[in-house]
Amino acid sequence: MKTLIVLTAVFVVFVMPTSLVWLLGRRAKMPDWTLIVFLLAGWLTVFAGCFLSQRAQPTLFPETSPCHGIDAAPVSQYFPPDSFCRHADGELRTVNGPDSKFVFWTAAGTTLAMPVAAVLARRRRPTSSRAPRTPTPHL
Repeated sequence: MKTLIVLTAVFVVFVMPTSLVWLLGRRAKMPDWTLIVFLLAGWLTVFAGCFLSQRAQPTLFPETSPCHGIDAAPVSQYFPPDSFCRHADGELRTVNGPDSKFVFWTAAGTTLAMPVAAVLARRRRPTSSRAPRTPTPHL
């Protein structure tokens, strides 16, 4: 029964949104490469954001939290995603480095740039599939 619940959750959370975006992109006649890059960058943005915002939280293994053992409370910020340790003096110190933030912002920028790239690629596509327009005679 657990397996069925996990498979249903994976289907609802990952497969359905991905297939919906793919079908809508195909209907809009977006090039395949823009859809693939959009989906990969979008999922990378989601996973990197979740990782960045939850890194200091001691959910499963409290000993692995960066705030463990230094008398600090974990604090999460969801946008822009980041995790902090609130120390006894009230100061917030981030636990994420600049490289992980760079990955998130690169993925987010790529995700936002792909619809623009798809529009430009669609406009530049040759229109040889359409029949040439013939002028109608004016009577």
